[in-house]
Amino acid sequence: MTAATLQFVETPDGPFAILADETDRVIISGWTADTDAVLARLRPDRRPAQVREGQTSAADAVRAYYAGDVGAIDSVTVAQRGTPLQLAGWQALRAITPGAPLTYTGFATALGSPTAVRAAASICARNAVALFVPCHRVLRGDGTMGGFAWGTRVKESLLARESAA
Repeated sequence: MTAATLQFVETPDGPFAILADETDRVIISGWTADTDAVLARLRPDRRPAQVREGQTSAADAVRAYYAGDVGAIDSVTVAQRGTPLQLAGWQALRAITPGAPLTYTGFATALGSPTAVRAAASICARNAVALFVPCHRVLRGDGTMGGFAWGTRVKESLLARESAA
């Protein structure tokens, strides 16, 4: 990739970074104002040669999500690279209904492998486009938050927002 656009959107959960490729597909997103933290989510060989700040179409979806339209993120185009299982998992995450989170076991079952709980957790952990691929909608078997790359406070906030919608 030769160039990418970086945009920061202010949200109630803190600054939200969006890195989009030349065709405006989101390749990295998350709650940070640190450009280096955004780029660190990409393997060095996949980092853009040039990053410029600018506008992304995904920013409007983030604003709409935080204004109460939790489905606004569903139409954002993302570009992720991974194994066939990861790609299937990231697609399955987008199918989880807002306000109806799954457990890791439930997510593994949705992938067709109920015993592959560790693989399901790994799919969530390797998700680089947080919010748009809503890995925050997967919880531990006992209903607790579990991990989240951007902090459990953000995860709790997102789940509360979606439950209220």
